[in-house]
Amino acid sequence: MTKPIHVTSEIGKLDVVMLKRPGAEVENFTPEMMPRLLFDDIPYLPIAQKEHDNFADTLRDNGVEVLYLEKLVVEALDAGGAELKTHFLDKMLTESGYAAGMIHHALEEYLLSMTTTEMVVKIMAGVRKNELDFVPQDLVSAAEEQDYPFFLDPMPNLYFTRDPAASIGDGLSINHMTFPARQRESLFMEIIIDHHPRFADQGLHVWRDRDQPGRIEGGDELVLSDTVIAIGVSERTSAGAIEDIARRLFEKKSGFEKVLAIRIPHNHAMMHLDTVFTMINHDQFTVHPGILGEGGQIDSWIVTEDRDGELHVDHHLDLKQVLKDVLGLDDIDLIPTGGGDPLIADREQWNDGSNTLAIAPGVVVTYNRNYVSNQVLREHGLKVLEVLSSELSRGRGGPRCMSMPLVREDL
Repeated sequence: MTKPIHVTSEIGKLDVVMLKRPGAEVENFTPEMMPRLLFDDIPYLPIAQKEHDNFADTLRDNGVEVLYLEKLVVEALDAGGAELKTHFLDKMLTESGYAAGMIHHALEEYLLSMTTTEMVVKIMAGVRKNELDFVPQDLVSAAEEQDYPFFLDPMPNLYFTRDPAASIGDGLSINHMTFPARQRESLFMEIIIDHHPRFADQGLHVWRDRDQPGRIEGGDELVLSDTVIAIGVSERTSAGAIEDIARRLFEKKSGFEKVLAIRIPHNHAMMHLDTVFTMINHDQFTVHPGILGEGGQIDSWIVTEDRDGELHVDHHLDLKQVLKDVLGLDDIDLIPTGGGDPLIADREQWNDGSNTLAIAPGVVVTYNRNYVSNQVLREHGLKVLEVLSSELSRGRGGPRCMSMPLVREDL
């Protein structure tokens, strides 16, 4: 019987996926708040929701069961009862900077007065200061930054469900995310895995939990095969975290034998490995040419376990060769974003032209706005399913970013 999480490749037929439909959180902030919240623009919510529904319908039309993060969180909390709701809320408030005190108490009272659905939606959307009938009576509360409108910041990045956790084999990593704007997000996945009837007590492995030091995010974690995973050394994922997850996969006899670490530029446009590199078929990958040096060189390391149980690391520069080696292939088709044209590649990569989601071998979901890259994929024999993207793309994430595969068929 298949576990509720089972992912042994990037390309096996996608059976179950978790999404988050954009809600009030994606417009509940001002332009001045965008750097703090890691956003470059404010999407027009009604159109963003229509585009996301188009994405979800495209997946359903291709036989994928679509689950929603917000609904799973509510079901998990209701399964655990009032005590779990209080525990979850206490942890959420603590991680929002209110471990105790009058503000903690006022927020707790306010949020617990709601239904579970209302509470979860409100936490995701953010709690403004003017929502609480609150008169500060201690120094900490009185000294709270008066000009800032929120007690609890909104979480506009939640529709990128790929990052807070990553499915790997019959388990997952629940991630310690890099920036404060996103660190609370993985708490939702922790609650789901521990308490939702679909996932709790199902023998799932948590390869790395969110309390482990060292940053790592799911956009950097790619399951290339049932024995190989690739992880980006990036703005959002550290080399130390990669070593840590490699040790745990090897120690727990997960079946994964190699971790391929790939270093990419540390900048906002290329924040995760999957913004510049994705697997789309047995021997085909998208790649943003801007990450490759002369002759297709890029720093990469194959991490394995030696006979003494220690990590062994080999450095490589030729991306195509290292992929052939770890996957046992005779050849690799690296398909450049924008057809390799530097200007088009940079433009379409900014709008996630490299961020393709494979839903079966050779079948990918892409943003329709990246028409040059989409045509190149078709010329390489791929079936391309385009989805609407004018507002969703403002968040700097594409179809892979917006999806967390839970179950894929084995190859």
